[in-house]
Amino acid sequence: MTFKQFIELLKPRIALMIALTAVTGYGAVADKVDIRALLLLTLAMVLGSAASAVFNHVWDRDIDRLMRRTSKRPMATGAGTPAVGFALAAVLMVAGMTVAHFVFNWVVALHLFLGGFVYVAIYTVWLKRRHWTNIIIGGAAGSFAILAGAAAVNQTEWLLPMVLALVLFLWTPSHFWALAILLTEDYRQAGVPMLPVVVGEQRTAYWILANSLALVGSSLLPWSMGLLGPVYGITAAVMGVALLAFNVRLVMTPTRFWAGWNFAASMPYLLVLFIGVFLDKHW
Repeated sequence: MTFKQFIELLKPRIALMIALTAVTGYGAVADKVDIRALLLLTLAMVLGSAASAVFNHVWDRDIDRLMRRTSKRPMATGAGTPAVGFALAAVLMVAGMTVAHFVFNWVVALHLFLGGFVYVAIYTVWLKRRHWTNIIIGGAAGSFAILAGAAAVNQTEWLLPMVLALVLFLWTPSHFWALAILLTEDYRQAGVPMLPVVVGEQRTAYWILANSLALVGSSLLPWSMGLLGPVYGITAAVMGVALLAFNVRLVMTPTRFWAGWNFAASMPYLLVLFIGVFLDKHW
């Protein structure tokens, strides 16, 4: 296995997103930012996310071979053996939980483990190949990163982190279903019942819009409940309107072109929302 293949095995972009999510949870409850703590929290979350990614590569290697987007993945091409992959995943998870426990506390380590458990056992092993709700329930995996970041600061301050975890939970289906429209044929070829395969692209567009309405509504809760101030509130409102505009356009024209724009728009939506949390708390 080449170094490039090894890095791909870890899904670094997802790992960095999980780390950013945890950092947002930290910033939501911290009175001041400790850079050393943030770096160590990032390390723990990257290790935990990488562990889940490696397991996913190993478990899904058969269907990855059937899809154009994933056919060149290391495990799909036979660049690594399942035994080595499972061992690497276990080592990475133990390393992440060790950092989380000894640098922070057992609650952070628990949330890191639960995030991996949901992604690996609930999403990858149980639901992905069985039911279209796979990504809805699997979306809870990322929400645990918010709770881990918050617990690294204060184990008892739970309301704002829980609301932000809900936001992330609702963000995941809108984000992934747009991608699934782009990859409908791949998923159909592999026999994976993603929503567009089951109900078609037009109905999936309606599902994305309905889910995003719930997402935008939940994103305004921290401001409406007085947990965050106007900087966050304005950010959430503006970004929510922009996201819904893309969703409406997709409903009107359910093409892969607009699905691509919806997928692309969902990433900066979440990033700017997270930045809004930090600015509101620490600016």
